[in-house]
Amino acid sequence: MPNKTIKVCVRTRPTATFAAEQIVIDGDKNSIVINKKQTAEEAASTLNNAQTNFKFQFHHVLHNASQDTVYETLARDVVQDVVDGINGTIMTYGQTGSGKTFTMLGDMNNYMHRGIAPRCIAHVFAEVGARIETAYRISCTYMEIYNERIFDLLKALSDEDARAEYTIAEERGGRGVFVRGLTEVEVSSEAEALNLLYSGQLARTTAQHKLNRTSNRSHSIFTIVIQQQSRSGVSERVVTSKLNLVDLAGSERLKKTMESSDGASVPIDATLKKESMYINQSLTYLEQCVVALGRRGGGHVAYRQTKLTSVLKDALGGNCATLLFACMWGEAAHLEETVSTLRLASRMMRVQNSAHAVEQADPAKLAKRQELTIRELRQELLM
Repeated sequence: MPNKTIKVCVRTRPTATFAAEQIVIDGDKNSIVINKKQTAEEAASTLNNAQTNFKFQFHHVLHNASQDTVYETLARDVVQDVVDGINGTIMTYGQTGSGKTFTMLGDMNNYMHRGIAPRCIAHVFAEVGARIETAYRISCTYMEIYNERIFDLLKALSDEDARAEYTIAEERGGRGVFVRGLTEVEVSSEAEALNLLYSGQLARTTAQHKLNRTSNRSHSIFTIVIQQQSRSGVSERVVTSKLNLVDLAGSERLKKTMESSDGASVPIDATLKKESMYINQSLTYLEQCVVALGRRGGGHVAYRQTKLTSVLKDALGGNCATLLFACMWGEAAHLEETVSTLRLASRMMRVQNSAHAVEQADPAKLAKRQELTIRELRQELLM
């Protein structure tokens, strides 16, 4: 496949107090115009030259869209590519409380409100079940990056190794970037995969603050690995592809996070402060990688600055069909964070990936063929 830019879709969080005077959405043109109002203090300042008007263009803008529309618009195509043998990544990005996790996971207690991840799982098993001429092996991993450490979400909390150190490796020509030692569970049904997704989600690190009652304090990556080969037994060809479902922790300003409901400041919790520092740091390095990848002429891309960018190396400028859902909270109080989210999303559209299927020989079948060839040669020598 030829190089393609990362697809970007902006999704707005439904709200009764949408800042319609300051945020203008044109769904037909997939554009967003933002007109920030200056405060009296900013307007009076002679040194103030901050930009107040912004215009952004994206592949899709979904305003007050249903979960079904979100999946069918773009996510379905990525999953189809993965089943066909091409790596895929779907990411959700935005400020805390903008609807990232709802977009990715949805409401576990409401089937109609299920998110991208459970729909992806259902799609994969529906496609695999219909292709009777091909044998499939499907497995899953689930990890979180919390305070710049990788944790395995599929290991029991009582397991002594659950908080072990994990290293990131890269297999060229094979499965690409992966985390060495991460639990990989083979699944044979949609129900088994969903059980891993939901049980792993319960193990994620969360905290309560003003912007979100159950804010995820980590980046999570649920990966579906698909190996496929012909049932005929004639070919040794094995195609391996993977689908990464990435729920990024929310970018946030600590001042807003630590405000009480009446706007007064509350004492800063040391743990929350540390978590926010790591989250914002990793998202800053993510943006730096995106900027470097979108720059003409290329140049060095500092993937190794953080665990997040190291793990996402394939998805950012590599062998992968990547889709970003930029989630925005369109209220006046969150205008600054909205502009920040849309800036990164706009830059992401300049990143080009080269997605193609990766084929390898099945070692067992290759060995059998070699044994057969040796037997035939021996028989020829005896004649």
